[in-house]
Amino acid sequence: MIYLKFAIQIIVVLVLIYFVSGRLIGSNINFIRRVLSVVISVTLTSFVYWYTYLRHTDFLYEPMMQTVTEVSTLVWIGSMLLISMLLYLVFELFDPSGITARDRRNGRKNLLLRLRSYWRQQKRLRQVLKIAVTNGVVQTIKYARQRENEKELAVALRITLEQCGGIFIKFGQVLSTRKELFSPIFIDELEKLQNNVKPLSSEQVTQILEDSLPKSMNEVFASFQMEPIAAASIGQVHKARLKNFDEVVVKVLRPEVKGIMRDDLEILEEFANWFSKKSTWAESLGFRELAKGFADGLREETHLDIEARNTIQVTNALAKSDYKVKIPKIYIEYCNENIIVMEYVPGKSVANATAEFNRFGNNRRQFARTVLYSFFEQMLFSGIFHADPHPGNIHIDETDGTPILLDFGAVGRLGATQQEGLKLIIMGIHLNDSSILFDGVTLLVENADHAERAKIEQAIDQILLKISYVDRIPTAELIHALFTVVRDFGLTFYPAVGLALRSLVTLDGTLRLIDPSFDIFTEAKDFSSEYMRAAFLKPFKEPMATKERLQEELAMLIPTLRKMPRRIDQLIQRVESGKITLHHDVFSDEDNARFITHLFSRLVLLLVGITFGIISVALLAISQFIVDAYAVYLNTAAYLGLFLCAILLVRLSIQALRSMKQ
Repeated sequence: MIYLKFAIQIIVVLVLIYFVSGRLIGSNINFIRRVLSVVISVTLTSFVYWYTYLRHTDFLYEPMMQTVTEVSTLVWIGSMLLISMLLYLVFELFDPSGITARDRRNGRKNLLLRLRSYWRQQKRLRQVLKIAVTNGVVQTIKYARQRENEKELAVALRITLEQCGGIFIKFGQVLSTRKELFSPIFIDELEKLQNNVKPLSSEQVTQILEDSLPKSMNEVFASFQMEPIAAASIGQVHKARLKNFDEVVVKVLRPEVKGIMRDDLEILEEFANWFSKKSTWAESLGFRELAKGFADGLREETHLDIEARNTIQVTNALAKSDYKVKIPKIYIEYCNENIIVMEYVPGKSVANATAEFNRFGNNRRQFARTVLYSFFEQMLFSGIFHADPHPGNIHIDETDGTPILLDFGAVGRLGATQQEGLKLIIMGIHLNDSSILFDGVTLLVENADHAERAKIEQAIDQILLKISYVDRIPTAELIHALFTVVRDFGLTFYPAVGLALRSLVTLDGTLRLIDPSFDIFTEAKDFSSEYMRAAFLKPFKEPMATKERLQEELAMLIPTLRKMPRRIDQLIQRVESGKITLHHDVFSDEDNARFITHLFSRLVLLLVGITFGIISVALLAISQFIVDAYAVYLNTAAYLGLFLCAILLVRLSIQALRSMKQ
């Protein structure tokens, strides 16, 4: 009974330390590190307290109030609190990842599942980092800017991704399409990555279909070809015929892919974070952001119902387009996150369609122009566009020679402001006007307030000079140069804008397979001219629609016009009375104000902590020269002051570490 009482007291103290230390440390506390720091602190201090003091007393038989009010007990509890905070600081210091999205996602799991997941991920991360170190990535990234070492780094990176397998190989394959960021040496090396995927067995395919379809497989399909016509790391595609005799293709998601995504995508992000910290080259390249964008896109691709929705959205957006392309019909009643059923359109990739072009007598330039103009409509007017236009996703219809767009697993979405920015960039390139290009860039970057107009326009002028007086504007080189200028001036494209520009680079390569002399930006000028002419003539061709639009705009404008005389009068009165002043300072920006407020609050806490420390040390020094009984009170106050000083400094240290990680 006595020992049970003591155990309960220890548990109460442990819970108390847990909550008090959490309040003193602040918000966003990692649960595992918090529990470990409290348990280690309570265990360590309790052992020291028992060994040095309690074992020489009859503490088990003393009243609880007497035990609690003893000075030694208070020192013990205070030591527990301080040591638990110090241990949390140590854990925070040696954890390179900090508080990540993974911690927040794992917060919904119980402790055992979190520990098991954390251990599995750390084991896999150590394996990946070991592979990277073994292949010499650490040694070569230090000299990556030197031309003779680029090949060495490219080989090391390719071998590392290859040996890590799975998602890492797919990431490398995606990087090999980023010609606007990587040199040809890297592109050539990364293009060697091959992911040899074993097709799913007939039993696995049947099981997936039976589990996913609203009816049994035999009730939906008249025939189903078990041999896949294409297989990849995410899923595979089969040809089939519905009961109504419509020919379709069925895309099936691999059953293990979501588990792989859950584990390896987070490891990939950790690897990219480590790689960026080791190399300023990788940091300036945005390697961490590349991995994050890839991971976010791939997580979306594992939900085939999203691909079905994307396909329907783009189809509806292009329904009234003058530039006719075919997009397979989606049988939405049979689609979910694991399968997608769509119309089978017989066609061949434009990379291998010479016979089809010859058979239909297609004008290759006109075919490429139709595809390009369709993409311009998607990007610049509809706002939703196909984000992966490589040759495998653009086919020629074997029945009539029409372009076919396939695979909408990756799409981008641009708002009206970003669409306007892209239009200005196209216009600025053809007018050779850096000021128009600058205006376009400022609409496409996140932190446009920090843009230095004169310097950026000078850099853009240099780009325009490089592409002047040439027969064909090099799309990849131009977009790579724009990315470089934006990055060099501390700016960042919106993710959707970066995706759109990269898609143009991919599309340029695809269109030059169709017509080697095709120039995107020359055609863009013609597209802009046609669009402006159509926009000018639209009111005359559609007078009723124009009238309705004017009525809507006027109805929205009338309330504002009614208020104008009163507002003008109020403005004049304020000017006459001298009450209008213009004022702008650092606090006018919300982010700046928040930063200054946080900085000032931490400075105040630091000064308070230092003050407590100085006063406490002074009191301890004074008490040494006093022989009266009240010197005890000075010592007590001094030690309490030192304790508070330590608490404040530890809290500030933890906050500073978090700020550096973020």
